[in-house]
Amino acid sequence: MRRRSYPKLLEQFLESEAKGGFILFFAALLAFFLANSPLAEAYFGLREVPVGLRVGGVALEKPLLLWVNDLLMALFFLLVGLELKREVLSGELKEPRRAGLAVAAALGGMAFPALIYLMLNPSPPESRGWGVPMATDIAFALGVLALVPGVPLGLRLFLTALAIVDDLGAVLVIALFYTGGLEGLPLALAALTLGAAFLLNRLGVRRLAPYLLLGLPLWYFVLKSGLHATLAGVLLALAIPLRRARPFRGATEAEEPEALEGELEALEEEVEEAQSPLHRLEHALHPWVAYGVLPVFAFFNAGVALGGLEVGAVSLGIALGLLLGKPLGVLAFSWLALRLGLGVLPEGVGLGAILGVGFLAGIGFTMALFIAGLAFSGAMLDQAKVGVLGASLVAGALGFLLVRTALDRRGA
Repeated sequence: MRRRSYPKLLEQFLESEAKGGFILFFAALLAFFLANSPLAEAYFGLREVPVGLRVGGVALEKPLLLWVNDLLMALFFLLVGLELKREVLSGELKEPRRAGLAVAAALGGMAFPALIYLMLNPSPPESRGWGVPMATDIAFALGVLALVPGVPLGLRLFLTALAIVDDLGAVLVIALFYTGGLEGLPLALAALTLGAAFLLNRLGVRRLAPYLLLGLPLWYFVLKSGLHATLAGVLLALAIPLRRARPFRGATEAEEPEALEGELEALEEEVEEAQSPLHRLEHALHPWVAYGVLPVFAFFNAGVALGGLEVGAVSLGIALGLLLGKPLGVLAFSWLALRLGLGVLPEGVGLGAILGVGFLAGIGFTMALFIAGLAFSGAMLDQAKVGVLGASLVAGALGFLLVRTALDRRGA
C-alpha cells in the first residue's frame, strides 16, 4: 500500500465534504416535500415523538427533534472543535500571513450580515435572529464549489479556512448570546469533568476511550447548566491530544521489491501508531457526521409548511444578510487585509473569485437553521427557515456562476 501524502489526504477531506453537501441537500428537499404533502401530519408528528432515557436515577425525556438537535449535533460540534484545534495548531490557520485573508474574510462575512439583519429588525423578539445569517455551511459551500471545473486548491483551502473561522464565531455566538440562565452546580460539575479530560491530556493518555467516556457526563452537565448541550462537543475537542506518540521516521531505501513491500507494511503500521488521537477521532467521526448526523438534522429541521406562512422582516433580514452581507463583508475585509499586508491571495485567484466565494459563504443552512432554532419558535421560526433556505439556494447559484466566470477570465 502506498503512503498517502498530506495534499492527497486534504483532497479526500474536501471531496468528502462535497459529497456530504449533496446528501444534505436531498435530505432537506425530502423534508420540505413531506412538510407540504399529505404526509405532513406524520412528518411533524415524528419530530414530536417523546423519547426517554434512564440511567440509574438520572432520567431524560425529550421530543425526538430535540434529541437530534442536542445530542446528535453535539457530535457535529465535536468535529468542528477538532477541526478548529488542528487548523490553529498545525494547519492553514497556524501561520498568520497564510491565515490572514481567510480570518479577515470570515470576520467581514459575520459582521455585515448581522448589521443588515439588525437594521431591518432592531427590536425584540425579531432582533434575536441577528446571529442566523452569520453562519456558513462548509459542506454545502464546498459541494457547490466542487461543481466548478478547474478550481485551484488554494481557493478551496481559502473557503475551508473561512468556514472554519466562521464556525468558531458561531460557537462563540451560541455560547454568549443563545443560552439561558446558568445553573451553578451542573456548571461546576461540567468544569470538573472537562478538567479531568485535560488532566488525561497532560498525563499523556493517548487512548480515545477515556476522553469519550468523559464526554457523556460532560454533555449531560452542560445540558443541565443552561449552556447549549452541543457546546460540550467543542469543549471536549479542546482536550483531545494533537501530539504524536513519536515522530514518523519516513521511508528508507530498499533495493529488492520484496524488501520494499515489507518496508511499506512496516511504515503503514508506524503511520497508524504515529497519528495523534485528534487525527484518529477526526477521521473516524467525519463520515458519520457528513453522511449521518447532518442529513438527519436537515431532515428534522428543514421541513417548513408553506400554507398560511407569512414572509416578514425576519425572512427578509436573514435573506439579505446571507445574499448581500456575506459577499460584501467577505470582499470588503479581504480587500482591506490585502491592502494592509495581512494576507495574500491564493495562487491563480483574483478578487472576482473571492466575491464568488463570498456568495458561497452565504449558504448558511446547517448552522443557520441551528441558530434559528435557538432564537425563535413557532411562526417566527418558520419565517427564519424560509429565509435561510431561499437565500442559501440563490447564494449557491450566484456563487457558482461568479467563481466559474472569474476563473474562466483568468484562464483566457
